[in-house]
Amino acid sequence: MSVKIGDTFPSGVFVSKDNDGIKHINIEEYFESSTVVLFALPGAFTPTCSAKHLPGFINNSEKFILKGVSKIACMAVNDPHVMKAWAEASGVNNKIDMLSDPDCSISKSLGLDHNFGKVMGHRSKRFAMIVKDKIITKLFVEEIGAFEVSTAENVLDNL
Repeated sequence: MSVKIGDTFPSGVFVSKDNDGIKHINIEEYFESSTVVLFALPGAFTPTCSAKHLPGFINNSEKFILKGVSKIACMAVNDPHVMKAWAEASGVNNKIDMLSDPDCSISKSLGLDHNFGKVMGHRSKRFAMIVKDKIITKLFVEEIGAFEVSTAENVLDNL
């Protein structure tokens, strides 16, 4: 069963990497007293994720901030080293927090995980959400293989 609007974002730990090394980020603290746009995708460096999903949020990051968003975060079931490399290759330039869900535990706790088969394995579904003070206020979950409702433009339209 997946989370729904009005639910509290489940507790846990995101992992990230910056120039100082690996960081463990307490989820409750991350979402506390802020408005966060979190989008998740099946994997770093994959076609739709790299060509459309991540670039949409990079290109619209200032518009999100102007609409009162405190942070924009990208989550994928990849290790933090891959997420950092993808951020560098994609020109994220600190506009988006690149968060790793290395063991798929966060995606599973949200009920937004999916087994993509032998090539990709168990990953996050493609989705976006708005989280205000730890509460999910908007949720945009894609059908498998689709890229329509979780776009940066659609999330902006729903702020």
